[in-house]
Amino acid sequence: MNLMTLLKPKGEIEYLHKEDTLRQGLERMRIYGYTALPVIDEDGCYAGSVNEGDFLWYMLTYHKCDMQELESFQIKEIIRKDWMPPVYVYATIDEMIERASNQNYVPVVDDRNVFIGIITRRDIINAFRRQQDQQANQNEGIKVQTERIMHVV
Repeated sequence: MNLMTLLKPKGEIEYLHKEDTLRQGLERMRIYGYTALPVIDEDGCYAGSVNEGDFLWYMLTYHKCDMQELESFQIKEIIRKDWMPPVYVYATIDEMIERASNQNYVPVVDDRNVFIGIITRRDIINAFRRQQDQQANQNEGIKVQTERIMHVV
């Protein structure tokens, strides 16, 4: 299975920049209905991911509940670099499955750590389902051919 066929390119997904404000991040999550988003730096490199909980804990810790107050703070203040680690574009299916078993999406980077997109857990599961259906159809075809041969004999 070619992992690149599962890739949702950066141009087709939502992501945040480290310099975006917390308000921008929260609004983007609300508009698109995501609970987590990848974050890139000024060079386009993957910087980490943030989720709703990261925003919530920041707001509770610093008592910042007003959306206008959140314009003064940047995403880089809440980013967790160790959460949702990326895979390289040449990762194996086993590496991808390992990561996807613990996270909803897997960020994909090139050799320079430049963020190129994500592969979602749903897309991996659907790809395996299609592969299984294809194998079942092939097996059914073999069974029908065998039955024809047996009928002739």
